[in-house]
Amino acid sequence: MKPLAQWPLEARRGLVGVLTDIDDTLTTDGAITADALQALADLKAAGLVVIAITGRPVGWSEPFACTWPVDAIVAENGAVALQNLSQIDLQRIPYLRGQLSKLYIQDVSTRRANFARMQQVAQRVLAEVPGAKLSEDSAGRETDIAFDHSEFTQLSPDKIAQVAAILQSEGMHATVSSIHINGWFGGHDKWVGACWIVKSLLGRDLAAERDLWAYVGDSTNDQRMFEALPNSIGVANVLRFESQLACKPRYITLKERGAGFAEAVFAVLAARDGCNG
Repeated sequence: MKPLAQWPLEARRGLVGVLTDIDDTLTTDGAITADALQALADLKAAGLVVIAITGRPVGWSEPFACTWPVDAIVAENGAVALQNLSQIDLQRIPYLRGQLSKLYIQDVSTRRANFARMQQVAQRVLAEVPGAKLSEDSAGRETDIAFDHSEFTQLSPDKIAQVAAILQSEGMHATVSSIHINGWFGGHDKWVGACWIVKSLLGRDLAAERDLWAYVGDSTNDQRMFEALPNSIGVANVLRFESQLACKPRYITLKERGAGFAEAVFAVLAARDGCNG
């Protein structure tokens, strides 16, 4: 991981969009900070596309999709996306204010079947792993299940690994974020979800224009994004997971969490303004 100051000016100037994780990237102690929120607004004001990609549930994400200056939020590790319709055409269609469009990567019958299977797997985890608890945001989840390891409940590394192993043994995709262990059925992940929503909403091929997008994240479930995008940035708290990262971000900020995100955005916008950043 190179210091953010080594991110080339030309790479920053050419960006068309910024993709970002939410927990411990935009947020600090569970809430978005004023500097991170302003950074999102500054990106939008500069004409860049801004999409948040999170393991959080779609229900949890809805109020933020309504109020944050983002083009979309992709929730549940790539499975479902929320778009604030008012950000598209509010002047022409004012009644759209606050209305959300919800898009799914899987069809309804697949989601229903998977949901039933996931509840069975969840009960197995709770029965076999002492101390395991479903995340407190589980009621808002539609396409995955999540177990808390650092938000309100603390699980040891061994128990985190045990939960992930059970999910995988059931044929589920499993990832570990800074706060949760997530599991789901299907081949999607943050990268697949990012490609899907960029194509669906913008008609752009993210995989074909990797150099035009940046990603900011903080943990192991961001590895696919770190691997896929050359302009990948870890906020400083990503160092907590350095030993667990097979794919690391190319650059790292000096500051942690929301302040680190604001630092990355400053580097993007300073380059566009012709400064050294």
